[in-house]
Parts: sequence; structure tokens; C-alpha cells
Amino acid sequence: MPLIETPFLTTVCGLEELAGHASREVSHVLSILDPDEPEPPAFGTYGEHARLEMRFHDIIEETAGHIVPTPDDVAKMLAFGRESEAEAGSLRHLLVHCHMGISRSTATMALLLGQSQPLLSADAIMQHILAMRERAWPNLRILEYGEAILGRGDEFTRAAGAIYRIQLERRPEIREFFVNVGRGREIEAADRA
Repeated sequence: MPLIETPFLTTVCGLEELAGHASREVSHVLSILDPDEPEPPAFGTYGEHARLEMRFHDIIEETAGHIVPTPDDVAKMLAFGRESEAEAGSLRHLLVHCHMGISRSTATMALLLGQSQPLLSADAIMQHILAMRERAWPNLRILEYGEAILGRGDEFTRAAGAIYRIQLERRPEIREFFVNVGRGREIEAADRA
């Protein structure tokens, strides 16, 4: 059960879950896809909705052969959130997805909620994200850019460290995986939390 009240419904999911949300009257979709991923066919069943499609890999460091999220990407996602809320009454249900619904999408939803409700602490927002997605592991790079754009210091990256720590306590075997795929800074954040 989510821990905070939002003025609109929120959903975070992965590609395989998209079809299951077709009947939930999703009004806005922020779609984060790998650069070579085809457009999900599930959106053909969603009815009318506003959608922003972003394409970059789920990485936090520059990596040869991969497209890293940029400050411009995060600014576009936050602009989509602002513009969606500004359309009086049109934002009823916001769905954010990435490949697995664990990293890029949870980071993005956290920032969108932080923008929508600036008085909420990043800790409360991250706990809300964890309640929505039990396996959440928010992408640190997206959070770093977003908290800078929102003028929230390092609030979201510190709160993410606590989420990483929880996940490592639940599944200690993933520590080595994240280090090996170039996400050691997230492990360091967990160790500091």
C-alpha cells in the first residue's frame, strides 16, 4: 500500500505488465525504453493518452556502446510531468515504465512526485516508491540530475541509499552484480546509508 496520497493515480511497471494496465484508464504514460527496443504493442489498447517516449540504457556511468541518461533527458521527463499537471483535470492516472519497472522508472516516478509535491521529503517519497515496487532500485544518475533540476540538494540520492541498503539486506547476492555492471556508486550509497 503506497504511503502518501497523490492527486492522481500512479503506476510503475515493466514491459511485460503494460497490457495488464490497459483497462485502468491511464491518461499519461512516460515510456522509458532501451534505444533498440520496439514500441510496446500494448499501447494500442490504451485508448487516448498523452505519452512521452525516452530512449536510453539503464546505466549510471558512461559506457561504450550504450546511451546514458542525460540532464536533458531528465529535464524533458520533468517537463512532461509539469505540463501534464497543468492541463486542468487531464492528469488522472500517470504510468511510468521501463524494461523491468525497477530502476529507470522508479527513479523517474520519485522525481515526478517530488516535483508534484515539493513539501514531501525524499525519504517519504522513496518509501512510497518501495511500497509501489518491492524490488525498486532507483537509477542513481537520473536521481542526481533530477534533484539538481528541482533544487533539492542531494536529498533523493541520500534517500535512495537507504532503498539500496534494504535491497542488499533482502538479497545480498546482488551486491556483486551491481558492482560488476558499473553501478558501484549505488553500492557505496547503500553502505553510507
